[in-house]
Amino acid sequence: MKNTLQFALIFLAIFSCAKKEEEKLVTMDSIAEDYVRLTLNIGQYDSDFVDAYYGPEEWRPDSKQDVLPAEDFIKQVNGLISQIQSVEGDIERKRMLVKQLIAVRTKVEMMDGKVYSFDEEAKLLYDAKPPTYSEAYFDSLLMSLENVLAGEGSLPERYNAFVNEFIIPMEKLDTVFRTAIKEARMRTNAYYKLPDNENFVLEYVTDKSWSGYNYYQGNSQSLIQINTDLPIQISRAIDLACHEGYPGHHVFNTLLEQNLVNGKGWKEYSVYPLFSPQSLIAEGSANYGIDVAFPGAERIKYERDVLFPLAGLDANKADQYYEVQALIGRLSYAGNEAARSYLNGTMSREEAAAWLEKYQLNEPDRALQRTRFFDQYRSYVINYNLGKDLVANYIESRGGVAEQSDKRWELFRELLISPNSASSIQ
Repeated sequence: MKNTLQFALIFLAIFSCAKKEEEKLVTMDSIAEDYVRLTLNIGQYDSDFVDAYYGPEEWRPDSKQDVLPAEDFIKQVNGLISQIQSVEGDIERKRMLVKQLIAVRTKVEMMDGKVYSFDEEAKLLYDAKPPTYSEAYFDSLLMSLENVLAGEGSLPERYNAFVNEFIIPMEKLDTVFRTAIKEARMRTNAYYKLPDNENFVLEYVTDKSWSGYNYYQGNSQSLIQINTDLPIQISRAIDLACHEGYPGHHVFNTLLEQNLVNGKGWKEYSVYPLFSPQSLIAEGSANYGIDVAFPGAERIKYERDVLFPLAGLDANKADQYYEVQALIGRLSYAGNEAARSYLNGTMSREEAAAWLEKYQLNEPDRALQRTRFFDQYRSYVINYNLGKDLVANYIESRGGVAEQSDKRWELFRELLISPNSASSIQ
């Protein structure tokens, strides 16, 4: 009996030590690994969910269930959030990973059939509250365009007739895009030390709901795709060169890999779940990066002097073209209102397309393409305009204005390599 009791006490002591040792092993790094594995596992059930992964190959799942195990995934998410609250570590790192996990949980719920309103979804997935604009607000912006594009016919007809003069001929598309990317890359390299091996592959594709996409491959490599379903205006060359490349998505992911994944060992950044707070910073910085690389009149001068001639376009109307484009840019939130109403079920697809034709002056084919984007990416639309506005305010309120280019590039880089979401930069 005595020996049995002693054996039991020894066993309990060993078990207790083992338990304590096991608890000690729960660190931010171990949580990060579990998060990556979980995200990759969920990604098997939605091809859009994982936008990029460049971590260890052995972390990839080797099997999947026939049916989405939503309850199990949600349980794992909740467990990781609880673990994060109980371990020591960088406060900003912990805060960001919790927000990412909340988004992961929300996406699993949506994949399992749960429906959120547009605003609820945006808050849970992107940590942001989308602003609301009235129809009267957009009507007032259209009046400004009426003054710039005076003439006969409806405003959409006049607008599209005007901008169709600035379409890049298909046979010159590659030359124009590669020239724009080369210039954006040169301007970025003047301020940032990127890895010597960084590079990209450029492809032209069709049958997509988006105009351009960056598939980051890891090791400072990207695949950039440009959708040629619809005609591409000259202004899109700089837009996409910066947004998808320099200093946009390609640079953002390269710097994350260089500084957070390799530099700090934060493996959670080796996976990029698309529907998450990281996307608002990614898309917002990619759009604001256009202004960083080509501030103010510099862009117009470069396009007039270099890209217009390459495309065989008349540069005499360039000033009017960019005046129109600036006004169209202010109408970008009309797309959010169309998405909100369409996804909330208060607008049909046809009504949403008609709204886009009126308030974003889209031609019918482009308006319908945009509704396809709403179907596929839902409230993701807020990341482009709201994201840009939040990033712009964050940078410029700290002195990163156009006249202080060195300061602007410095603050922009700091933003890219820090664990930020919408609420942390407001």
